Amino acid sequence: MEKTNDRNLNGYKSRMLRHTRDMTMSRSDMKILFYFLATLAVSKAADLDSIYSADELSAIDPSILEDARLDFEGLTKKYGYPSERHTVKTKDGYLLKVDRIPYGKQCQEKNITRVPVLFQHGLLSHSIDSIIMGPEKGLGYILADACFDVWISNSRGNRQSRAHVTLSTKDAKFWDFSWHELGVYDLPAVIDYIIEVTGQPSLHYIGHSQGTTQFFVFGSLVPEYSSKIRSAHMLSPVAYMKRVQSPLIRFLLLFKDPIQAVVKMIGLRELLPTSDLIKFLGSEICTERYPTLSKLCTNLLFLLCGFDEAQTNSTMIPVIAGHTPAGGSVKQLLHYMQAIESGEFRQYDHGTIRNLFKYGSIRPPKYPLQNIKIPVAFYFGDNDYLSEVNDMHLLSEQMPNLIGKFRAPWKDFNHLDFIWAIDLKPLLSDKIISMLRRY
Repeated sequence: MEKTNDRNLNGYKSRMLRHTRDMTMSRSDMKILFYFLATLAVSKAADLDSIYSADELSAIDPSILEDARLDFEGLTKKYGYPSERHTVKTKDGYLLKVDRIPYGKQCQEKNITRVPVLFQHGLLSHSIDSIIMGPEKGLGYILADACFDVWISNSRGNRQSRAHVTLSTKDAKFWDFSWHELGVYDLPAVIDYIIEVTGQPSLHYIGHSQGTTQFFVFGSLVPEYSSKIRSAHMLSPVAYMKRVQSPLIRFLLLFKDPIQAVVKMIGLRELLPTSDLIKFLGSEICTERYPTLSKLCTNLLFLLCGFDEAQTNSTMIPVIAGHTPAGGSVKQLLHYMQAIESGEFRQYDHGTIRNLFKYGSIRPPKYPLQNIKIPVAFYFGDNDYLSEVNDMHLLSEQMPNLIGKFRAPWKDFNHLDFIWAIDLKPLLSDKIISMLRRY
């Protein structure tokens, strides 16, 4: 095992060297780096006119900058797709925003039955991630053009779903949730709402990353909903995480206990909400005009999720950074860190005393995955740092009704390629649609 870990570490190092060896700093890059660090120090976006000349500003593709600033409705309207926004109330009082693309540009027939498909995003993401790459690239658009009724839910606590019937985001209780609550409360509420609005008895489910985790919670603890799900499609399934390869995650894990102590001490509850600083860095700094800094931006993503430069559209990095991260609860991250450390799929560990009161046992209970009777398909990538292949295979063996495991036919396919890959349609989306039509 030690040799394997050393080999992986050497691989990380060699890939980092490959991506950075030719990164020489031009005078313009040095100027931008100075403002980059200054901006970090004051946590405030700088005045663009003080950084760029008029010629430099005009050289940035205005369509890219526009996409970085448009909301879901604005993006769909720009590219000729209809959209709706709905509000769903959960049993515990959260108000979730759910976006809908009722039909696509390539499928506008009125006299056909469109089966609903619910897409659920990952950690720190939101509904825009499903369309951020644009028509024929974004999974939301592709599904709509394949004649599905597309619904895209926003998890509690992200930038779209920051409301509650009684609580404010300033209240500590508002942020007292992990992905457990997303599975137990959010998914049942959204599913019931979609079925009520569409009049359809059931729907398809597609989850990415945390969207798969909350599905496994949902299927385990709310098995009475099985008849409402035609099929479920797990993009980068995440439950067992003992073999997570991300160097950034492994580094954080070394400091799990101090992180928890500091979080508790300072009362930090919200995780990486979108800020003007992040938007500025993404839309004005992480651009191809400044290749050194653009490399740094993409390499940070690669260290977290896996290296795949060929499928990364660096031109779109400003758009991605304009919308991501979308925020969440610190407790979601801590729950994942617990899963990595234990190698098991258990409910949240509150500590011995609180566990005894809440669960009646010292350790939190395992999720009963054997309760998931829904037809489930797994989709995985060989270079996914957050959903390691052996962990994925172990998880698949716990699925009572597994209908297939599908490897993306690209050796470097990473965690984010499931939503942002340049060749997403031939590598993944076409297979998903084929499976949806079977059920």
